[in-house]
Amino acid sequence: MQTRIAAALEAEHSIRILYACESGSRAWGFPSPDSDYDVRFIYVHPLAWYLGLDEGPDTLNFPVDDELDLAGWELRKTL
Repeated sequence: MQTRIAAALEAEHSIRILYACESGSRAWGFPSPDSDYDVRFIYVHPLAWYLGLDEGPDTLNFPVDDELDLAGWELRKTL
C-alpha cells in the first residue's frame, strides 16, 4: 500500500520522493487509541521546475483519511 501511495503522489504531482518516514505521536512512541499515521517526505521536481521563473509551493499536504496524513517538503526547503 505504501508504495502505491508514493507512486500515485509522484505521478500526480510530477515529483520524485527521495525520503519518507513516519513522524508524530506514533514515531515518538506515544500514540493514543485515535492517533493517525503521520508520514513526512522530501521530494524534488523535474529540472524544468527549477529553471522556470515562477516557483510553485515548496510543500505538499495530503490528509488522505482519518488514519493517514502525508506532508512533504521540497528538497531546498530542508537545506
